[in-house]
Amino acid sequence: MTILTNENELVKIREAGKILKDVFSLIKKKIKPGVSTLALDKAAEEKIKEVGAEPAFKGYRGYPATICASLNEVVVHGIPREDIVLTDGDILSVDIGVRKNGYFTDAARTYAVGIISSVARRLIEGTRYCLDEGIKRAVSGGRVSDISNAIQLAAKERNLKEVRMFVGHGVGRKLHESPEIPNWGEKGKGPVLREGLVLAIEPMINVGTRKVEIMSDGWTAVTTDGKLSAHFEDTIIVRPKKAEIIT
Repeated sequence: MTILTNENELVKIREAGKILKDVFSLIKKKIKPGVSTLALDKAAEEKIKEVGAEPAFKGYRGYPATICASLNEVVVHGIPREDIVLTDGDILSVDIGVRKNGYFTDAARTYAVGIISSVARRLIEGTRYCLDEGIKRAVSGGRVSDISNAIQLAAKERNLKEVRMFVGHGVGRKLHESPEIPNWGEKGKGPVLREGLVLAIEPMINVGTRKVEIMSDGWTAVTTDGKLSAHFEDTIIVRPKKAEIIT
């Protein structure tokens, strides 16, 4: 559990957060029909290394790439490949982590590829809304499950389903730390949120069933009904009145 209390620490993690912002700006410009997810991965890795940072995912528990590129029904952990090529109407979730000066940040975005369906648009907007609602509850004195409950209620409000196989987490000095942050639950439960606590809040939201299965590569997680999934994530620091969004 990383709790940051001095300005030197904050400067370092903010720098790691800015790197991720810049990488996502680059990725957004490159997403278009005909581009492979491997090309996106290579661009992200080059950008991260260019500024003296390290890809946090590559090699982590054997993961082979810099980004997770999850297309359409892929919920998370899609491995970039040359033969996975974006087409008009796809949606692509990109999850990236970086390490700089001893601090990790972690974030995800879901992008439209060309012109997408109204269902896909509703999913992307709804998932972003779930993240925003969760972040609103990341204030000192609250509980971890206040974040979880807000995400669950936001998904229900938009007639979407939160994924329960995967959770958000603490981040900072390590890529994955305590506490775990489920995307569902009763509010008022779990650890108390302390000022300076660094969290990666990450709703993964589906159009259809919330059920997920892992493919034979041991990483790629897909919806069991083959319907669309989206993923948004930000690294934040808990504050008394409003969370500080690092990424």
